[in-house]
Amino acid sequence: MASNYDLPNDWELRWSRSRNLPYFYNRVTAESRWQAPEGVDPAVVLAFQKEYQKQHDQEGAQADAKRVRVSHLLVKHQESRRPSSWREETITRTKDEALDRLQVFEKKIKAGDAQLGELAATESDCSSSKKSGDLGFFERGQMQPQFEKASFALKVGEMSEPVWTDSGVHLIVRTG
Repeated sequence: MASNYDLPNDWELRWSRSRNLPYFYNRVTAESRWQAPEGVDPAVVLAFQKEYQKQHDQEGAQADAKRVRVSHLLVKHQESRRPSSWREETITRTKDEALDRLQVFEKKIKAGDAQLGELAATESDCSSSKKSGDLGFFERGQMQPQFEKASFALKVGEMSEPVWTDSGVHLIVRTG
């Protein structure tokens, strides 16, 4: 799916199936990139993501309230149920430090300087970072209660506030 929306000449938004994220493509130079060209409103990317999910979600999760699909970014702390990750063998940050770190990422996403999936790929303490934070579809009862409640409360394309679980603190974006 490619779309022009309100983009500078020669640029279009496309969907990466491998990363489950929108990206920008220049038809003239064949340049592909995750960051928006200068002057692009972050709302354009969100609108594209919503349209894509609506038109191409083959599993129909948006219409099925029993299942959701989310991507998330997890920051663990020393009191997490498993205070280690692929990034750090032993996590020593406090809960406050974990929240501060997550809020830096949240600000970048809200400002349009980054997308959750690209930050999750490099910064998340969850092994789902290999899939840009994508957890796939899940039903009620499959995740920790706080995570599940936040995920099912979101609309497609919407991002949560910080969500605390036994694993740490998360930002969650519903993708289906």
